[in-house]
Amino acid sequence: MHTVTLAAPPALGPLLARGALRSPFRRPSPDAPVPRTRLVLPGVRVDLARLAAYERVCGFPTGESALPLTYPHVLGFPLAMRLMSGRDFPLPLLGLVHTSVEIERSAALPADGEYELSVWVEELAARGRGTEAVVATAVRSRGELVWSSRSGYLARTGGTERRGPAASTERLPALAEWRLGADVGRRYGAVSGDRNPIHLHPLTARLFGFPRPIAHGMWTLARCLAAHGTPASAVVRARFRAPVPLPGTVAYGADGAGRFELRDEGGRLCLEGTVRGS
Repeated sequence: MHTVTLAAPPALGPLLARGALRSPFRRPSPDAPVPRTRLVLPGVRVDLARLAAYERVCGFPTGESALPLTYPHVLGFPLAMRLMSGRDFPLPLLGLVHTSVEIERSAALPADGEYELSVWVEELAARGRGTEAVVATAVRSRGELVWSSRSGYLARTGGTERRGPAASTERLPALAEWRLGADVGRRYGAVSGDRNPIHLHPLTARLFGFPRPIAHGMWTLARCLAAHGTPASAVVRARFRAPVPLPGTVAYGADGAGRFELRDEGGRLCLEGTVRGS
């Protein structure tokens, strides 16, 4: 693994443009070489105004002393984008679908702390509907690993085989119903930097096979965790089972064993996950 240390976060605009230009020339294949670059960004401090905007969009209380469990994903997103827009990344950036995420946090992360981020592509894997890249992110404080994640991103090429373990058939008790506006994808994109066109407007979503814009997977997870709550030391696993169309209505369900889910107005399971103390 070749390590590249950055002096500042990459600018997302040029990365998105570069990834968009290269996307038509990429053909997803799990046999392609896995990129061997690890990007490292030291001395990261949180922009508290941007953090507050993120908290409002996702439903977290604002002004807390610790970061929401999902926020380090936002900090690492520019590094992930640099890897996924690079020449050696074999999947088309445009239209990638976030399929799953695993997050482990060893302790609460102070909002005013200083962190080192590192991001790399861990593997490429064949799925029934395409090829999935697993992108890993690690956050360190004073040399100690305090937060890590593994995210799956799918480049769809058709097919019908399941892309992961079967979804649970048990419906959890519904605790809340949320009405989602058509602008949820644009609002989350503004605070996260993730402006994938499948989330933004009906026209751009249709270009990638979606009749309407869909909510970001990480927004649906953050919204559920804002309602569910997480211990300071926690492991979260979630699978994004089906798109959440925008606008729309979803039902949030949870039980006392750490399981949670999100279903659309037709009862279809869109997100399922677990929270465990580590």
